[in-house]
This record gives sequence, C-alpha cells and structure tokens, in this order.
Amino acid sequence: MSIALRHARVRYGPLEALHGVTLVVPGPGLTVLLGRNGSGRTTALRALAGTVSLSGGAVVWDGADVTRMPAYERARRGLCLVPERRAVFGSLTVRENLELAAAGFDAALDAYPQLEPLLPRRAGTLSGGEQRMLALSRALLARARVVLVDEPAQGMSPTVAARTYELLGGLDACVVVAEQRLPPGLRERSGRTTYVHELRRGAVVFSGEAAEVARTTTGATGPGAGRTGRGPSGGRRPNPSG
Repeated sequence: MSIALRHARVRYGPLEALHGVTLVVPGPGLTVLLGRNGSGRTTALRALAGTVSLSGGAVVWDGADVTRMPAYERARRGLCLVPERRAVFGSLTVRENLELAAAGFDAALDAYPQLEPLLPRRAGTLSGGEQRMLALSRALLARARVVLVDEPAQGMSPTVAARTYELLGGLDACVVVAEQRLPPGLRERSGRTTYVHELRRGAVVFSGEAAEVARTTTGATGPGAGRTGRGPSGGRRPNPSG
C-alpha cells in the first residue's frame, strides 16, 4: 500500500508551486509534510487528492498511474482529504455531518466524546477546534485507504491534539498530514515509524524518519533543513532542487 508523487509540478497561473517533487507515502503508517506557509505542503496534498492538476510528473497509487483520475473517482476508491478550511458542512448539524460519513457513528464519539453534546448544533457555530474534531471524525468513519489532512490539530488543546495523532497513527491506511512543525509526540513513537518530507519553496529538502528530524533539526526551518535522510524505501532520495 502506497501513494506517491513522481517529479510532480503544479502551476497556479504563471507561478510554479511544486518544482518536480518526488515523495513516497508508505502504508499503513503516518507521513508528515513539513514546511512554512508557501512551502508547497498544502499543494502536495491537493495534488495527491486530485483537487489540483499537475503540469508535469505523476501521481502513483499502489503502482498505478492515477494522474488523470479525477478527485471524485479517487474518493470513491478510498481517498479522503480533510482540508484546512471548509472541512465540514456548516449549515448541517454535527449529527447530520457524521451521518453523511456513516449511518452509525459511535466510533466517532468514542474518538472525540466532546462531540456528543454538540450533536444537535449546526457545524458552522462550532469553534475551530470542534470543527477539526468533526472533520476528522468523518474521515475516521470513512475507513479510507488514503487519508490526507492539512493541519489536523489546528485549534485543539494539547491533549486533544495528542489524541488526534494517536488516532491517525493507528489507522490502517496511508496517512499524510501537513504541518509547520513536527509535533513532539511524533518524534519518538513506539511501533510504526513516522516518515517526514520537508518542503521549502516547492521542493523537497529533507526525507527521512521522524527520529532523524529530532536529531538534526529543531523545527521546519532549523539546522537540519536542506539535508536528506534515509526514506521509507531506503533508496535514493529526491534531489532538493527538484
């Protein structure tokens, strides 16, 4: 199980946001795309999901080229994207949002008990952290094969954020999250390895395990930026220049 970008290029009008990015997301497991705003991490998620088109390169899912497959077809085949904004249906209640994902949503309330008293409320009236919990609950209910999440813990308390990463890390799926910094709990995880791809100005500047990031950098812009590590396949790493 894997999904990958191969020499992917994305343009927004005259500007190129991804400059030949190559990265592999193995599964089941958790991969983090690190980078500042404007680094290309959100664009990389959208490219994997098919919500932006490539101007060059390919998207490969379980060995098959899906570059030309539309986003709705990728969703039908088990890909779930949770964007940073507009991730819930604001005019619907919390209950209705969950019912769109699955008829039975007890698992979502087990994951986030804070949502139970909010079931009758319209999702658009929730706080930012509550909306993130709702959006992620829908992703958990979807039983997707690939889960892509842009800043999953935004607006959450540290306790709920830690719980969120525990839930995402336990999924039987390729899970990709975009963050500005590596969450502390992911630096040393027992069991599955967490992989990291750091992007800067639309290019990959580091690929390796989260433990390597902990040793080589203090964050997305620390002294480890610009290094390449041993990636999921143990093979050659992408050229930082794209």
